[in-house]
Amino acid sequence: MSQESQDTDQLLQETEKSMKKSIDHLEAEVRKIRAGKADPNMLDDILVEYYGMNTPLNQLANVTTPDAKTIVIQPFEKSMLEPIEKAIHMANIGLNPTNDGSIIRINIPTLTEERRKELTKKVKAEAENARVSIRNSRKETNNKIKAMQKEGLSEDEAKVAEDEVQELTDKYIGKVDSHLQAKEEELMNM
Repeated sequence: MSQESQDTDQLLQETEKSMKKSIDHLEAEVRKIRAGKADPNMLDDILVEYYGMNTPLNQLANVTTPDAKTIVIQPFEKSMLEPIEKAIHMANIGLNPTNDGSIIRINIPTLTEERRKELTKKVKAEAENARVSIRNSRKETNNKIKAMQKEGLSEDEAKVAEDEVQELTDKYIGKVDSHLQAKEEELMNM
């Protein structure tokens, strides 16, 4: 295998990693968009002040979903009930925690039609951001391939590499589309 082939293989691996990161980011963002059913991931970004440090909620408590409409938070230390409740209010994510002295319960309200459409728009925007990120990876890689061609990469090898980049792009854009479709169906069928 020539040095140029090794370089293009490495470049394609880096490109795929970059595109995979775009998908991972999309998945994380889409998970945060609540679809009217309880999901512990809805609270992933909540930080609670714990001995002067902002600490993720899931490191301070068990977060469970006993049913489709309820999230239960059971702190490891009872003294953390109020700080956790305060952090959820401060996060401004539209959830109202109730503290019964030993656990915090959050009832997830049913989504209105208007709210579903709003969330669908948000999902579409996240999907478009992922598509743009994937296309940017493709553009950067193709520019690198052109630069490698100027440094001695054969035209045929450059064409093969560009075709492989396009295949990767199509594959990851397809993944974005399937995530978008799944989340839209979830939102509209609640």
